[in-house]
Amino acid sequence: MIRTSYISNLYPVFTPPTSDKQRPAFIRYSMQRASEKDVARSELLYIIQPTDPKTGELRPRFRRLNEHRARALRAMVPALLYHFNIASGLVMASVEQLADECGLSTLSEAGNKSITRASRLITDFMEPMGLVVCEKVWDKLMASYIPKLITLTPLFFMLFGVSPEKLESAQNQQMGWINKGLLEKGEPSITLIEARRRAKEQHIKRAFEHRKSRYAINKQHKLARRIAKLDEQTAKQDILHKLVKRYSLLELGSLGSEGLRKQVDIEYYRLRKIASTPPPDIPVH
Repeated sequence: MIRTSYISNLYPVFTPPTSDKQRPAFIRYSMQRASEKDVARSELLYIIQPTDPKTGELRPRFRRLNEHRARALRAMVPALLYHFNIASGLVMASVEQLADECGLSTLSEAGNKSITRASRLITDFMEPMGLVVCEKVWDKLMASYIPKLITLTPLFFMLFGVSPEKLESAQNQQMGWINKGLLEKGEPSITLIEARRRAKEQHIKRAFEHRKSRYAINKQHKLARRIAKLDEQTAKQDILHKLVKRYSLLELGSLGSEGLRKQVDIEYYRLRKIASTPPPDIPVH
């Protein structure tokens, strides 16, 4: 009897974004150390007792990490390091972006993306083990939480032999460069706490912008699919009603009936084209 695997990608691997510039020396050093060690079988993982992030209560753990999750962890560690902000301690990427770059996201036949494998790795294993700290922020537009804010702890770096002292030294050095740049601009220097606040604010802003872009595009595709199901005359009538609501009386007068008919045709064929193509893959920040 042949057993079918429930895992979509059996061998996930982190693939860095092609457009990004070279990472800081500390990040390159950490990624190199992580590549030289099997982080999923680190001695630390056999010593640490996981705790519930909400209650602080200990969670029982009876066996080692299963191979599928171990492979996911091996891909996720360099991804988290790559997007690590040394001064703030934050990972400047969403769970969705991390999942995509590690090959841990999947698409259903209906075209719906799932990042469950990456999300569960972080929230069900890495956070209880104390390797990361996660935070959620409410998005009013989508009426849901934006991708988690992830902070790497000193314990995370100890997985591959980078000491807390070396991490602290790198943070101090990074703060020195940040404040030097601020002083050259005539701005006052900042503390580590302020650097963390600014990085967090930047991350949240980028996440909101991404979600707004994706929401607008999904809305267009939903409209296009509905128009494509109608006969041409009904579809154009529907579009006409929407255009009349969109334009002011002055704009409608300047267009005239011929101009308005032309706008309806343009919008109709634009929506038909959108309906026939899959939604574009919006870069995730």
